[in-house]
Amino acid sequence: MLDVLTLTLNPAVDVSTSVETVSPVHKLRCSAGVNHPGGGGINVARVTHRLGSSALALYPSGGVMGQALQALLTEEDLVQQPVPIAQETRQNFSIHETSSGQDFRFVLPGPRLTAAEWQACQQAFLERLPHATHAVVSGSLPLGLADDSYAELSRRAQALGRRLILDASGEALKYALRTGVAMVKPSLRELSELVGHPLQRESDYRAAAASLVEQHQAETVALSLGEEGALVVTAQHHWRAKALPVTVRSTIGAGDSFLGGWLHGWQTPDTASDAEPSRLMNAFRWAMATAASAVSSYGTALCDPQQVQALLKQVVIERC
Repeated sequence: MLDVLTLTLNPAVDVSTSVETVSPVHKLRCSAGVNHPGGGGINVARVTHRLGSSALALYPSGGVMGQALQALLTEEDLVQQPVPIAQETRQNFSIHETSSGQDFRFVLPGPRLTAAEWQACQQAFLERLPHATHAVVSGSLPLGLADDSYAELSRRAQALGRRLILDASGEALKYALRTGVAMVKPSLRELSELVGHPLQRESDYRAAAASLVEQHQAETVALSLGEEGALVVTAQHHWRAKALPVTVRSTIGAGDSFLGGWLHGWQTPDTASDAEPSRLMNAFRWAMATAASAVSSYGTALCDPQQVQALLKQVVIERC
């Protein structure tokens, strides 16, 4: 049985570099670029695999960049299933400004999927679905797909008796939540956009997260709060964890790392108990430690397993 199956419909080769100051007009002399596999679900699979769980990354792949992405994942020994497409897989770029510590991210639109390519991706995912403990759909929708595409996939998964773990935003997230998902992991900005108004106080965003559970849009809501940590809400539990005190080098991939750590933690519950509360707490601990490790790295290098193990001891989770 596979631990984690992920689908990334708009993957990328992420190119990371650094420069002292980002300024207009002038040529910017950057450091040597570093290539990493990119895209929400791919990063989740990379993290879970790196931590010791089994994962399979499924994604559309085309052109030279598609071949480069496959090679990068092969270097990491990650099990993958590329679905051939006609157009070129995209590249994304991130520049770390060393003088300020800020990251500048340039995200390209990527290829346009045909109806036949979309169906091929769905079919490959649904064929693998019965053999995976967790199924994650993460990242932006590519050109050519309607806003309700994730909702369509969610309904097809439910016909097989499964609910998806979803990390998306905007209209794609709204449509998919109406079908009901196992878990959703919005940022505070994404949750604010979802409910249609600012969420400035903890009582506001806790109520907004709880409303998704009460309306049966998600069984679990994991709300990432950046420097303020994270909040996890289910029908029975409300838990809060503060961010760990690490030096933040890049926030790229932090959310994907959180979800990857969560899934690994769920697969490796506390030996004292296999009950649901214990599994949730352990998943939350791993999520916080893995996200903290990821922000300690530059670009999309993601987490370091040894550092994650050390950070686990520092995670404090409180009921709220």
